Amino acid sequence: MDEGPPFRADHVGSLLRPPELLAARDRFASGELSAEALAEAEDEAIRSVVAMQESVGLRSATDGEFRRSSWHMDFIYQLGGVVRTEGTIAVDFRNEHETLSFTPSGLAVTERVHLDHPIFADAFRSLTSMVTSAVPKLTIPSPSMVHYRGGRAAISTEVYPDLGRFWSDLAAAYRDEISALAGLGCRYLQFDDTSLAYLNDPKQRAYIASQGGDPDHQHETYIDMINAALSAKPDSMAITTHMCRGNFRSSWAAEGSYDFVAEALFGRLNVDGFFLEYDDARSGGFAPLRFVPKGKRVVLGLVTTKRGELERKDELKRRIDEASQFVPLDQLCLSPQCGFSSTVEGNTLTYDEEVAKLALIVEVAQEVWG
Repeated sequence: MDEGPPFRADHVGSLLRPPELLAARDRFASGELSAEALAEAEDEAIRSVVAMQESVGLRSATDGEFRRSSWHMDFIYQLGGVVRTEGTIAVDFRNEHETLSFTPSGLAVTERVHLDHPIFADAFRSLTSMVTSAVPKLTIPSPSMVHYRGGRAAISTEVYPDLGRFWSDLAAAYRDEISALAGLGCRYLQFDDTSLAYLNDPKQRAYIASQGGDPDHQHETYIDMINAALSAKPDSMAITTHMCRGNFRSSWAAEGSYDFVAEALFGRLNVDGFFLEYDDARSGGFAPLRFVPKGKRVVLGLVTTKRGELERKDELKRRIDEASQFVPLDQLCLSPQCGFSSTVEGNTLTYDEEVAKLALIVEVAQEVWG
């Protein structure tokens, strides 16, 4: 298998925002800082974090999602036909110590979905200008995220009396985005998708049923629609997907092994690699990996981003060995289980702990795969 993306040591994308950048964002929000000055603060922070990724030996580098507040909504609100609404659906995140209720902003589809302009194009150009040795990697939300939280109720029945046309338009908008990014030289793109992991949780499937959705087959609808979005993917671009069960201030929203979606997900989704959350018992065992076909890589998210304690090398190697009983070692890679800062708030660990975890992933990958 060639050594293109995803790499043996890789990472999901978002990184802890430095205090200086958070302060600049606050000043911008209060009107004390111009948009140009904020962009300069972002540029400075991104240059530093790109250098960090390269210095620990990562072969891919992101901008840490430093220009965003949220891993997905900053993108989704730029799709034509989608408007921002007040949040009405509270999401309960939990960890070992507490439950956090979070009500994100909502969305409504009020016109036919389309791409007005390439989204994050300037951010990708900027990242490309800052890397020296790493492949610039762009992360965007999977198209399923436009539908999952609000369901049918968020989509105008006047614009889309039939959801089939909605799926078709959404896939076309993503095809246009992929084409535009390819034209900018992007060869490593990641679709971030919580829905395909959430649907393993019976509570989430009950939520889908309460929306009037089809809890038994919604993941298959998403897979077909994502495949339509990928149908014109150029050979020069590797596209992966990352699936997690929620990542907000070191908390999660869903639990459950990959068993429910595994056969359809691994067997039918036309991506080049799967970033999978596997940092604790919430994700279940490795048996679902038996459905992964030859030629596709599985990036094992064995290193948690939810706490700072550093994993032991021998434990990581043991778990890689366990996974290799279901999918060949040559198809496996290693990464953190999720981003370090899916939202601007970030998880509860320090910058030095973040760097140590990324360095550990590189070291273990070198020792396992050479």
